Amino acid sequence: MTTASAPTTALVDYDDAVRRYDPVLGIEVHVELGTRTKMFCPAEVEFGAPPNTQVTPVSLGLPGALPVVNGKAVEYAIRIGLALNCQIAENCRFARKHYFYPDIPKNFQTSQYDEPIAFDGWLDVELEDGTVHRVEIERAHMEEDAGKNTHVGGSTGRIHGAEYSLVDYNRAGIPLVEIVTKPITGAGERAPEVARAYVQALRDIFRVLDVSEARMERGNVRADVNVSLRPSPDAPLGTRTETKNVNSFRSVERAVRYEISRQAGILDAGTAVVQETRHWHEDTGITTAGRVKSDAEDYRYFPEPDLVPVAPSREWVEEIRASLPELPQARRRRLQTEWGYADAEMRDVVNAGALDLIEATVAAGTSPAGARKWWMGELARRAKQDEVALADMPITPQQIAQLQGLVDSGRINDKLARQVLDGVLAGEGGPEQVVAARGLEVVSDDGALLAAIDEALAAQPDVVEKVRGGNQGPVGAIIGAVMKATRGQADAKRVRELVLERIGA
Repeated sequence: MTTASAPTTALVDYDDAVRRYDPVLGIEVHVELGTRTKMFCPAEVEFGAPPNTQVTPVSLGLPGALPVVNGKAVEYAIRIGLALNCQIAENCRFARKHYFYPDIPKNFQTSQYDEPIAFDGWLDVELEDGTVHRVEIERAHMEEDAGKNTHVGGSTGRIHGAEYSLVDYNRAGIPLVEIVTKPITGAGERAPEVARAYVQALRDIFRVLDVSEARMERGNVRADVNVSLRPSPDAPLGTRTETKNVNSFRSVERAVRYEISRQAGILDAGTAVVQETRHWHEDTGITTAGRVKSDAEDYRYFPEPDLVPVAPSREWVEEIRASLPELPQARRRRLQTEWGYADAEMRDVVNAGALDLIEATVAAGTSPAGARKWWMGELARRAKQDEVALADMPITPQQIAQLQGLVDSGRINDKLARQVLDGVLAGEGGPEQVVAARGLEVVSDDGALLAAIDEALAAQPDVVEKVRGGNQGPVGAIIGAVMKATRGQADAKRVRELVLERIGA
């Protein structure tokens, strides 16, 4: 393969680019399956194992080593296909995809080409404002992962300019499913959002299906993002670029935006976009050229002679379908109905990553309104302030349920509850322990309240006269003084009742 080069052009403002060009996307998502062993051999799979310790003659591509298909990987691939509304092939086979790179020791990747295990599916993805965009799925096929190259020396960490490279074959042969979309059209200026939402929806599905840990930071889920521009929606598709191995939702969105602006600049200059792979740079937010993009014929696909076709029975496929868990979109709709949240409220909960937290808090005995009040209010504010994810706050749903229970029982009020929250977040124990240690329980003894009320009335005789004259507005000043004297531990409603009784109003 030769390294591609493209003319250096000025970026076009994104809003201007999408006004004049119609972006079309294609997304290929690779998910590492969470099987115990590799796709075609019994080598164990363990993240972080010492280099080249999880290998067999098959994963090293040694002569005479014969592969055997991992049945659990086939099951996981069918689960993914069914969740994506795909048809499951009655008969499919593996193929050899030829290319030379040192992380593929046998010089071909065992994949699927014209006979994937799943095909013709779709996934509806919801954007943050509730807009739904349907993404058509071309195929979901099984294959094996490559090893990992570490390029030493040079300034970029890539092979060009490196002094030497190290290869770890632990990852070689780990089972993958690659999900390929049909051209994603009609997204317009929202194309980056659609790309992000689609990859995120897939990640959520993988986790619910329990087919992968789906940790993007570990490379369990990787996205190759294809972008092309055309002058109008009825024009032929433009030349695409493929930005490889983007491994965060934010980066998927940013990479699409950058490529749209970059390609618009190339087209405005009257030159042609080069069909190539590109590398995403998280630090600078740009893509750079990799190699000229190969077409299918360049890989010289042919059927894998060492593996028999895979023919899942219809009975097995239906058993798998019946065992599928509730998928994320269906779960969100069910919970919204059960909780009585408005559409905007539910979107806020999902976007904040609070869905699981609120569900667990409700399960612990709190009302949906009470759970939402804490997670989307005080805790969301503090998480943003501390720049941490809501789920990483040092408090559990069970503790929030206990906190709200103390409020509901009248033992503390909302103001005291925030002080209790401070204590829990500071590691002082659960809500009950913090209330006891800090002495935060509401003062319910009328005798103690009356003493504080008499002191406040004596200090503000003018307010007393106004209230006695029929103007109850100033009574808030008396209540405020009592709340201050009791350090906020009085029940404001009960204080008001006693003040009015004392004054005789």
